[in-house]
Amino acid sequence: MVSVMHPFMDVECSRSYIDELYSPEVDKCLEAIVCLKNSVIGSNRQKGHVITQGVVPRLLQLVGDNMMPIQLKAEATVTLGSLAKGTEDHIKALVDMGVVPVLIAGLGSDEVKLIEACLRCLRTIFEFSCAPVGLICQDENLPLRLLSLIPHSVSNQVCVATILAAGCKTAENQNLLCRQEAVPALAALLCSPHYKVQMPSLRCLANMCFQNQKVSAIVATSSFGGKSVPDLLVGLMARDKPSEMQMGAARCITYMHRAGAVSAEDPKILYRTLPCLVRLCKKDRPCEERVTAAETLAYLTEVDTELQRLASISNHLVPTLAELLHYQPEPSHTQAVQLTPSQTAQRLEQEVKTAQDMKQAAFRAFASLGANDEDIRKKIIETDNLMDHIVSGLQDPSQRVRLAAVRCLHSLSRSVQQLRTTFQDHSVWRPLMQLLQGASDDILTVASSTLCNLLLEFSPSKEPILESGAVDLLCGLTRRQDPALRLNGIWALMVM
Repeated sequence: MVSVMHPFMDVECSRSYIDELYSPEVDKCLEAIVCLKNSVIGSNRQKGHVITQGVVPRLLQLVGDNMMPIQLKAEATVTLGSLAKGTEDHIKALVDMGVVPVLIAGLGSDEVKLIEACLRCLRTIFEFSCAPVGLICQDENLPLRLLSLIPHSVSNQVCVATILAAGCKTAENQNLLCRQEAVPALAALLCSPHYKVQMPSLRCLANMCFQNQKVSAIVATSSFGGKSVPDLLVGLMARDKPSEMQMGAARCITYMHRAGAVSAEDPKILYRTLPCLVRLCKKDRPCEERVTAAETLAYLTEVDTELQRLASISNHLVPTLAELLHYQPEPSHTQAVQLTPSQTAQRLEQEVKTAQDMKQAAFRAFASLGANDEDIRKKIIETDNLMDHIVSGLQDPSQRVRLAAVRCLHSLSRSVQQLRTTFQDHSVWRPLMQLLQGASDDILTVASSTLCNLLLEFSPSKEPILESGAVDLLCGLTRRQDPALRLNGIWALMVM
């Protein structure tokens, strides 16, 4: 009988079964693997200890050895999967040791047990941002192999959709998956009775459609079970569906619209997708969901004036977005538990990140809504002292927040009335000029465009901006390599 070791074993005990991993006797080696697997379950500390002990290369050797029994290879793969269910640092270590190519090679096996173990481990790894996603489509045969494994089990469906979703972030990879008939396979998975299958399928479909006109057009005309994919997605946006599913479906339709496959006048956009995203921005939703909804709404409405107008009057959206700027962490139900200094620091870091995410999402949405319509800009600026939040955002430690804040400011600076009143009242030019000093090109491009508007003849900010050294700054922009920066520098000098 295989013994089950306590997760927090001392080094000597750990060493004893690690030695057995190198035994030429298959039974002893198998028992050691099972002990190792049991020891790391539920313990990140033990996972880290095992990884630093140098066990992973031996496990990879066993997985890749075709002379080893399938049971041993499968157990070694399952153990790698357990190690992967740790922290991001654990994943990075596993990736650096070459785990992914070995697991991909394991998918070529004829043994179902080994294939499923490899898929589950790959799925876990590819859920992390540090995963080597380029390997998924590097060999064109791999996506085909993955798609061929979908019919075998629900577990396979979850894993394959998750892996492919991670691997289709470039136009080349999107087109490859489309050529290999991934769209019909994903359409079928959308109709699965299993939530855990539908969600990665939605993510994969959204990633395939993002900024890809060709793929989006194919998705828009594909169908399963007598229903078009857009109709299937609308069904998944129903209020009785889990909110994460509604969000995933709304993102798919949004990306298809921006790629030109679904028009802004389509009822799927006007009466389902837009109201769904507005609803998911509400305060009763989880913070992460509200952020994603606001960002997606910003992308949906970014270039269409009518969608901006409709969104601005939908379900109190403007004050709802303003609430994102007032994030306060909810009191923890575990406050009675004494946290270590490290745990306290982690919690505070997460709270800061959440607040920053919510600010940048709100600023991005306001930037899109106010891009064209004067009445919408007025409504936004008059809501909840927004200009104070923008000025604060321009000085935020997070570059993402600063970029979103200056984009919002740029959108609002298109208003002649606001330039003469609100912008002057808040001396917006001061933080804007500070932002232009040593900023990244992304921020510099938007900030210099905003500066162009503040330098127009009727703007009260023009004189103080010129007195603060704007001419030298703008002349410097005309010498930059980026054409957009040179254009902004020249234009600002012209309007002076």
